Amino acid sequence: MARLFISFAIEDIWARDYLVGQARNERTPFEFVDMSVKQPWESAWKTNCRTRIRGCAGVIALVSRNTKNASGQLWEINCARQEGKPVLGIYTTPDARPQVLPAELAGISVRSWTWENITNFLNRLR
Repeated sequence: MARLFISFAIEDIWARDYLVGQARNERTPFEFVDMSVKQPWESAWKTNCRTRIRGCAGVIALVSRNTKNASGQLWEINCARQEGKPVLGIYTTPDARPQVLPAELAGISVRSWTWENITNFLNRLR
């Protein structure tokens, strides 16, 4: 089972919770260990976050219209890239697609939220 960091805008915590819930469902064709940051750390959060990202096989970035203003999420995506971790962007909902993706997502595949897209990404991490 892959250790996975989930990056999300705090306004999209519902999507993170939904993804983690899907992974626990026995009918879902994927599973992972969630290493996301559920609450911001008061101090040295970037150091703690980098340590978590280093310990993961990959990162799923939940992408919505909130992403462009989510400085913490954008930092996490950059950190994952610096650490050489594979990153997959997943749109939180079909209508949540921003008109323009943030620069931090340049070159990163951003796909629809389907079991197939998530499973294919996780299979490549093994």
